[in-house]
Amino acid sequence: MSTPTEDRPIIAEELILLDADLGESKADVIERLAGVLGSAGRATDNDALRDAALAREAQSATGLPGGIAIPHCRSEAVTSASLGFARLDPKVDFGAPDGPADLVFLIAAPAGAGSAHMKLLSSLARALVKPEFVTSLRNASSAAEIVALVDGVINPAAKPAVAVPAAAAPAAPVSTAKHSAVATPAEASSAPKHIVAVTACPTGIAHTYMAADSLVAAGERAGVTVHVETQGSSGSTPLDPSIIAGAEAVIFATDVGVKNRERFAGKPVISSGVKRAINEPDVMVTEALRAALNPDAARVGGTAVAAGSNDSAGELGWGTKLRQILLTGVSYMIPFVAAGGLLIALGFFIGGYEISGTAEEIVINNSLTALPDGGLKIYLGAVLFQIGALSFSFLVPALAGYISYAIADRPGLAPGFTAGAVAVLVGAGFLGGLVGGLIAGFIALWVSRWKIPTVLRGLMPVVVIPLVASLVVGGIMFLLLGKPLAAITNGLTNWLNGLSGSAIIILGIILGLMMCFDLGGPVNKAAYAFATAGLSVTDIASLRIMAAVMAAGMVPPLAMALASTVRSRLFTEAERENGKAAWFLGAAFISEGAIPFAAADPLRVIPSMMAGGAVTGALIMAFDVTLSAPHGGIFVFVAIGGILWFLIALVAGTLVSAFLVVTAKQFVKGKNAPSDAEIDPELATV
Repeated sequence: MSTPTEDRPIIAEELILLDADLGESKADVIERLAGVLGSAGRATDNDALRDAALAREAQSATGLPGGIAIPHCRSEAVTSASLGFARLDPKVDFGAPDGPADLVFLIAAPAGAGSAHMKLLSSLARALVKPEFVTSLRNASSAAEIVALVDGVINPAAKPAVAVPAAAAPAAPVSTAKHSAVATPAEASSAPKHIVAVTACPTGIAHTYMAADSLVAAGERAGVTVHVETQGSSGSTPLDPSIIAGAEAVIFATDVGVKNRERFAGKPVISSGVKRAINEPDVMVTEALRAALNPDAARVGGTAVAAGSNDSAGELGWGTKLRQILLTGVSYMIPFVAAGGLLIALGFFIGGYEISGTAEEIVINNSLTALPDGGLKIYLGAVLFQIGALSFSFLVPALAGYISYAIADRPGLAPGFTAGAVAVLVGAGFLGGLVGGLIAGFIALWVSRWKIPTVLRGLMPVVVIPLVASLVVGGIMFLLLGKPLAAITNGLTNWLNGLSGSAIIILGIILGLMMCFDLGGPVNKAAYAFATAGLSVTDIASLRIMAAVMAAGMVPPLAMALASTVRSRLFTEAERENGKAAWFLGAAFISEGAIPFAAADPLRVIPSMMAGGAVTGALIMAFDVTLSAPHGGIFVFVAIGGILWFLIALVAGTLVSAFLVVTAKQFVKGKNAPSDAEIDPELATV
């Protein structure tokens, strides 16, 4: 195994394959490149690297216009930040809008990669939007020439600096966290017209920087300067306030939240995912210029939530915003629930279920040198249980705090957590956290818009907004809403605990249908949020709901994996490859693993998935299976109560869905289904 070092070159000749046939699918190419990195001592586990890259691929395709693909990932298996390169013959489809790719870079970063390595990797991503660089890669006659080309863009100090796009801007190192084309404040003020943009993607290695360069180039073609702030893995240097102040409009091309969004308050805004800025940069720049001239265009609000607008190219509608606000709270809450649930499960596993009633007393009154009755096993079980219970106690405050944060940014955190703490105190539970978080956020947003003397503005985010919003939301929760919400929560809990027989099975069926309807979409997320927001280790009904939701969500990818294996002739080559990855995705409770199948053939796939999910949900409820962890699939088996019945329910639903989708594909012609010849040439003659 190779020891990672900072001075080890990111690319070397042994990592390059020229004019190679690496298979017919992107999974084949990624597997071969992962093997190349492993053979060169760049990874300790080829399969782990491959799986990490395929998991990232499942989130969104990494194919780019111009015959380029950049599969990338972070992985514990990677020992040193590395680039594996293949010039393919024949080309392979990586999901780009204009066709298959012949130039593929596998960008592999260690899980804890330092900023220096991440800057080098991002420099490559930025170079790939330059036609002359891509042409040089295609014309290179040797691996050494490829190394020299790549080294020239990731280590620009080794060659004369390349002129940057922005007018009159001095040459800057590619490794700068902010886009190198950003002009100085003085130049920005003298520029006839400019716009600003923020780009960001979940991984922050490639798309973030390619989107930035694409927007800059599109601005040049439109005769406007574009200043981009890249919020990626190599760090982020905020745009100068004077540049933002003078901008005509702002573009947010992000798949994650924009950091310090309030800096752009009042600017006309165009929002999209990061890949649109790569695929349609000219359209986005044009939309931004039009928005600058439109007094009714969407504008960035003073905080994380902007005012509504009828401009479909600008901000999102309020229905979508509300869903994002609630899911933001849920997403920040889940780590508390996940850690707490698993620790409690481990506490039960080590110390027995009776530990729940005595854990606090054991932890306080005993130590490693003064063990309780039962010895070390009981003491460690109590410690694990108590740590988990304390983590769980942050569930409602975190939910409320980050709902408020999604509305009012950082000034909303304190009042949101306060509202959540009050909800816990009065017994309003997760429902109180939801309501309290919304109230806290909107009050903080309202206070942030007060017109106050300039000398006091600095006190607003750290004193005035948290103080006023906490006082108001705390008073509302204590004096008006606390007891009614507690009554509703208690009523709901009692109703769920009282469900039995057909009623509880019907609930399982409904949750199973919702989890399999849109595979990670709003309906799926609503069912998941319902389960996680109410999860409590002392509430058996909530644990059964969580088990039903997770088991049903595992059915679609597992069923498609099974169906594409046993009746492979009914699926295209791409679907068969996706089916191989779906085994792992399903086992890990990643419902999105079935999206490629559903997107290609929705009328036959989605109903089949829903039927299997309903079966699994019903059986989970009927067998009284419980789950104290909100994610992880089969890998959190220690948190599953009734693991055998869980597996039986999961297998039953998977078999039902696989049988139905195979039957439907064989006997029912789908509207969007591929032809027989597309699936298998031999079928065309049957």
